[in-house]
Amino acid sequence: MLRSTERIQRLTNEARRKRDVVRQLNNALGVTLVAALTGVPRDQPNEWVGSEWPSLAPEVWIRAQFANHVWIALEAAEGREVARRWFIGANPLLDERAPVLAIREDRHAEVRRAVEAFIDGDVDE
Repeated sequence: MLRSTERIQRLTNEARRKRDVVRQLNNALGVTLVAALTGVPRDQPNEWVGSEWPSLAPEVWIRAQFANHVWIALEAAEGREVARRWFIGANPLLDERAPVLAIREDRHAEVRRAVEAFIDGDVDE
């Protein structure tokens, strides 16, 4: 019985974490950009937030978590508006692609280098 209870608690915590991450991204970037960076239809991010048991494919969840980490770092270093513009602007370290598209393409190592360079002031906005 305890094992079953622990499993339910773990699943509940995981579902809450997914909703929280997507909610934070929706608030920061907007539903359209969250859909674009995760590679899902535009209405999907709102459905995840409203679902008791959000169902994100593994690759979609990885993209959302990664984007959330990038958002947190950028917002802390540069502020909300600059962080949002960084996600949608052409980036020289990403072959002039917007980071939102590079995340969808699973180019996470490149995006990580680009965000670190931006925060460190090694590239122009």
